[in-house]
Amino acid sequence: MRRTRILTALLALAAGLLTGGPPAALAAEPKAAAVAADTYTWKNARIDGGGFVPGIVFNRSEKDLAYARTDIGGAYRWQEGTKTWTPLLDHVGWEDWGHTGVVSIASDSVDPDRVYAAVGTYTNDWDPGNGAVLRSTDRGATWEKTDLPFKLGGNMPGRGMGERLAVDPHDNDVLYLGAPSGNGLWRSTDAGVTWSEVTAFPNPGNYVQDPTDTSGYASDNQGVVWVTFDESTGTAGTPTQTVYVGVADKENAVYRSTDAGATWERVAGQPTGYLAHKGVLDAENGYLYLAYSDTGGPYDGGKGRLYRYATATGTWSDISPVAEADTYFGFSGLTVDRQNPGTVMATAYSSWWPDTQIFRSTDSGASWTQAWEYTSYPTRENRYTMDVSSSPWLTWGANPTPPEQTPKLGWMTEALEIDPFDSDRMMYGTGATVYGTENLTNWDDEGGAFTIEPMVRGLEETAVNDLAAPPSGAPLLSALGDIGGFRHTSLTEVPSMMFTSPNFTSTTSLDFAETNPDVVVRAGNLDAGPHIAFSTDNGANWSGGSDPSGVSGGGTVAAGADGGRFVWSPQGAGVHHTTGFGATWQASSGIPAGAVVESDRVDPNTFYGFKSGKFYVSTDGGATFTASAATGLPAGDSVRFKALPGGEGDIWLAGGAADGPYGLWHSTDGGASFTRLPNVEEADTVGFGKAAPGASYQTLYTSAKIAGVRGIFRSTDQGATWTRVNDDAHQWGWTGAAITGDPRVYGRVYVATNGRGIVYGDTAGTGPGPDPTPTGACAVTYTVTNQWSGGFQAEVRLTNTGTSAWDGWALDWSFPGSQKVTQMWNAGHTQSGATVTAQNVGWNGTVAPGASVSFGFTGSWSGTNAAPASFETGDGVCAQE
Repeated sequence: MRRTRILTALLALAAGLLTGGPPAALAAEPKAAAVAADTYTWKNARIDGGGFVPGIVFNRSEKDLAYARTDIGGAYRWQEGTKTWTPLLDHVGWEDWGHTGVVSIASDSVDPDRVYAAVGTYTNDWDPGNGAVLRSTDRGATWEKTDLPFKLGGNMPGRGMGERLAVDPHDNDVLYLGAPSGNGLWRSTDAGVTWSEVTAFPNPGNYVQDPTDTSGYASDNQGVVWVTFDESTGTAGTPTQTVYVGVADKENAVYRSTDAGATWERVAGQPTGYLAHKGVLDAENGYLYLAYSDTGGPYDGGKGRLYRYATATGTWSDISPVAEADTYFGFSGLTVDRQNPGTVMATAYSSWWPDTQIFRSTDSGASWTQAWEYTSYPTRENRYTMDVSSSPWLTWGANPTPPEQTPKLGWMTEALEIDPFDSDRMMYGTGATVYGTENLTNWDDEGGAFTIEPMVRGLEETAVNDLAAPPSGAPLLSALGDIGGFRHTSLTEVPSMMFTSPNFTSTTSLDFAETNPDVVVRAGNLDAGPHIAFSTDNGANWSGGSDPSGVSGGGTVAAGADGGRFVWSPQGAGVHHTTGFGATWQASSGIPAGAVVESDRVDPNTFYGFKSGKFYVSTDGGATFTASAATGLPAGDSVRFKALPGGEGDIWLAGGAADGPYGLWHSTDGGASFTRLPNVEEADTVGFGKAAPGASYQTLYTSAKIAGVRGIFRSTDQGATWTRVNDDAHQWGWTGAAITGDPRVYGRVYVATNGRGIVYGDTAGTGPGPDPTPTGACAVTYTVTNQWSGGFQAEVRLTNTGTSAWDGWALDWSFPGSQKVTQMWNAGHTQSGATVTAQNVGWNGTVAPGASVSFGFTGSWSGTNAAPASFETGDGVCAQE
């Protein structure tokens, strides 16, 4: 599930990301840009999940306080009132992009306002920066940072083990951190401000996944992997005396200190031949539970065992739920019910086929039951039901043969936690989402079943490779790592399914025909099957094309302006062209293999390419290319370029590296010559959106460095001047893969991130459309999605329940209290006293019968925050759902 993300990171490095040293502190004052700035509202185009969640941590002293960590997409805090996750690391900037990988997270049970995150994505040179420990005293709203003298690996092998970071439950100024790469065990005694190595700790680990890997990725020592305190051996205000530590060493996996970390010894009698992925202590009964696997995960795992260690007597007991011979998976996910400590649960984390397995014991491991078992192979009997209606794509559109089922319980299930305050709530992470239940104890009832649902809303964790915003049809099409991509008919609702037929593991490139946007093409990676697919209905349905000989990966693809021809530059083969929909391909001449290809957005016969500093042009549908005479372009291949819709031969090119030409170039003669914009120091993406009011040229967007500031920028005058549209709180690490404006909504921009999904922004200056009056009945759903002292966030869904389409809409309501709308997205608004009118923006004015449109807003309140009693359109009162 993360091979594509590694490749994305390599592309990021090739683009010359780290052009300077990391900033000294995340809490520094905002930098003053010498360019204009605009106030934008930022949200995610909803997918809900999409990536690996290796850690979930509940606070042990405050109910409903929980955190999740991701391998490349930052950390999140649970919001109980809305059952959603709030991102906490969006402030991580371009130069510190590696700090979006979270190797561990710790919530302080003494002071629940404190939370810590150990961050860093790779321990090899893919991430040139060192790791850091972030600390917050306001639950992750703001952070301070301590840089470490070594790297951390949030996206490295073994990232599902843990937690590596732990706060002493008695003296919360004391923290421990298990380090990878042979760096040992580290300790802080001042609440994470400073750190020093625990030199008395005897074993820095020795396990590597693959010693022959010359990249340093699979050959890194996975190190010290978890820290667990025995809270029964301390008193408030003094360090806990007994501490257990897990080490990636198959012969010496568990160590203990009984003098608050002064001295350490290997725990006697422990099993060998395995790695201890987790160590969870039940202090009430005096048991340390350990989940073992013969490998470090998260993909691999063969043999495994569960053990229980009696802390008072030193007795080890094999409490595995199945015989070793029957394990083809490792054990990793491990949790104790703090309300009923004799209840223990564990996962078979690498059981890819037919499904993961979850085990449960209510007698401290003496006996076990399973989430599912065979009645008569291949028939399964499940103790659970699954409802994925909130994230329907989790079925993958599959129709598997038993014993496989869809949706699956999951895979890569290394995070498993029972809520310490609620025996009925359990959450677990998978390679694609967070699942959970709120009636877990039904498991123990004879014939009972518990319900599993996604508990992932707000946690957006996809790596975005490409974006397209057609002038008609769906507002957005996406190319994603790991889960392929989506046709986003609504930005505020989860798409029903990813692209299928075929299901690419990762989509690397997509394009639509500019003058016929129903024609869409995508290219991607697939272990067996075609690497290219075509759609004639704006990406709703697909059919696979054929591959030229030698194709091994998706590469880049371009659709001719009228959809009659295509040019494809796949991995493993040279550039090819076709007419029709890829039944046969012919090799293109005059252009090197591996070139990036794009199409002219006016002339259907003109295509462009770029490779190693050279720009190439074809005027015969991609059959032959000729190298342009243009010079001074970036010498490397970290370049992205696009032709302007409606502007024949009008091309913008971004890219480069710190050791050569790096910036933004413009051509108005079909690539024969390019002029570099002098006011752009660095640029990595370029895209176009609707022209500003009164402007004739489309709006430009770029992820760039301008006037010394890295950010997302907009220009309404062909690059003569620029406005920064993001701010220091919204940076999302690396944003160099893709960007596009919206051709239907001025100011809207879609930004590709490497782990935080698709982020889109709307300017506060986007005003409402005309004063429309829908004809036909309507229904409204009004939901407060988040509420805090003095403020709240709400979503409104308006449905056309009539028989005629709306060409524009306006919705009126009156607040019953003192509520005021402070900001609205996906609609314009006015408010007079308690009365609010929300109106469509340009792109969402047409609403077919039976279809819905959604918009959201933030507001202020005092006293009470009750919902409006009624909603009205021009036809009268809407039904409320």
